[in-house]
Amino acid sequence: MIEEFQISTKSREEVVVITRRVEEIVAKSGVKNGLALVYVPHATAAVVLNEDEPRLREDILNKVKSLFPRGAGYRHDEIDHNANAHLASVFLGPFVVMPVVGGRLARGTWQDVMLVEMDGPRTRRVVVVVLGQA
Repeated sequence: MIEEFQISTKSREEVVVITRRVEEIVAKSGVKNGLALVYVPHATAAVVLNEDEPRLREDILNKVKSLFPRGAGYRHDEIDHNANAHLASVFLGPFVVMPVVGGRLARGTWQDVMLVEMDGPRTRRVVVVVLGQA
């Protein structure tokens, strides 16, 4: 099963928790055991797994911004001034793959699926692919 949804971000840099939407798609798929791929088809956003805690979300953004600061003389900034967002996406990654066990995402107690926006505000597509046995 393949399903998409959209997330509208509100800030240039933002972490948006999308776990509930992904879990709904997994449940709807009817897959009992398999894999779920969560993918953002964008060059300046990423998908990560981590704890949904406001200070940690802030820490994630602060670390990414310190590793990839805006206006640091990147060549791509000659085109559209968002090279740092592209670099952050490369290092964080555009997807995660998670096991589906018993019809649910097999995630750790504190793990949530999060979209990391680095070039917003924008409307982002999220593609979820669920494969496995019904």
